Amino acid sequence: MKIHDLKPAAGSHKKKQRVARGIGGKGGKTAGRGTKGQRARGSIKPGFEGGQTPLHRRTPKAKGFNNPFRVEYHVVNLDTLETFDAGTEVSPATLRARGLVAKRGLVKVLGRGELTKSLTVKAHGFSGSAKSAIEAAGGTVETVPAPWGDRRPPAKGNALTNR
Repeated sequence: MKIHDLKPAAGSHKKKQRVARGIGGKGGKTAGRGTKGQRARGSIKPGFEGGQTPLHRRTPKAKGFNNPFRVEYHVVNLDTLETFDAGTEVSPATLRARGLVAKRGLVKVLGRGELTKSLTVKAHGFSGSAKSAIEAAGGTVETVPAPWGDRRPPAKGNALTNR
């Protein structure tokens, strides 16, 4: 038998102790609250933390939500791809070499502008209109997988710097 196996006898029950019924006995007069003070009077507000600034005042006021797993792309439009020669393979590395996208990060091709040349375009993402325009011009589209694979991206943001 262990302590958590102990139970009162079947059918037995103990009366609830009634406190503050006169000055005699254990639960009389101050009823176990001591004398004077905030706790004796029942005047503690809900959420009171002993003088420390309470949680509802410590937390920043609601101003929206920043998703730490948001995937951000560097954007390249079709009119930018038009500057490449016909038959060229355009990849994030070639775009970086020309200074058209940032040093690191994912690249997405969007459909602004016209494309008249046949190109092989490799990028991390394509809009539907860009994909159809590249294929209509006789080119091919190849999606490069994200560096973190098929899982969600690594978290980033201010919340992670304070740990």
